[in-house]
Amino acid sequence: MTYENLVVDKKDNICIITINRPPANSWSLAAIEEFEKILEQIEDDKDIRVVVLTGAGEKCFSAGMDVEDAGKSPNIGAKGRQVWRRVDRFEKPIIAAINGHALGGGLELALSAHFRIMMDSPKAKVGLTELNLGIIPGWGGTQRLYRVVGKAKALDMILFSKRLNAQEAYEIGLVNQISAPDRFMDEVLEFAQRLAERPPIAVRSVLKAITAGIYEGMDAGLKMEEEGSTAVKTSKDAVEGFTAFFENRKPVFKGE
Repeated sequence: MTYENLVVDKKDNICIITINRPPANSWSLAAIEEFEKILEQIEDDKDIRVVVLTGAGEKCFSAGMDVEDAGKSPNIGAKGRQVWRRVDRFEKPIIAAINGHALGGGLELALSAHFRIMMDSPKAKVGLTELNLGIIPGWGGTQRLYRVVGKAKALDMILFSKRLNAQEAYEIGLVNQISAPDRFMDEVLEFAQRLAERPPIAVRSVLKAITAGIYEGMDAGLKMEEEGSTAVKTSKDAVEGFTAFFENRKPVFKGE
């Protein structure tokens, strides 16, 4: 299916979603709604095990909200919070491939992803810079950033609208991995492929348990962990995992 604001490609069990609104890949209400539809379509697609989210062009992963469109779309703030929350709670791993600047709502989206890989380039900076405009991060940044880097560092970044390069972001744990420009997408897809080879039912169960713990508390997380343990125990993937272990070979998981 063709979209106006995003490009969707598939490589084996990996879905690659590219924000296609250059030069800044900012988010209009229409783009967010398209993104939501794509998430709905791939969530139950058993052939897709991992999602990679990146930006078109060489300048930006995403510069966040389309300020011009926001003036015409008063509901864009609420919609952004809703869809970024859906990314955070998605039951398949999502990798933010940060190929350029990730600012404001763009970084908030990357923070919602399960993993962040950033291009090590002078053209790539990340930051929640909303206070420069007299506003605050409104798509989850005040909550997700401090959970990733700690309260003091999050406050320092947000209150002073700091922009970090790839090395600085890696050093504080904001991104999981950095990569040279000429190897960037190759290494992103290598990482995604390793994830795609993991047992899908078990991966989904882990994501659900961790998400439940974050949003609903430890008791809810432990309950979800118990349910996940029961589900995977009787799966064909568990049989394959143990069989491969005793046969001293690499398991081939089918998500069954």
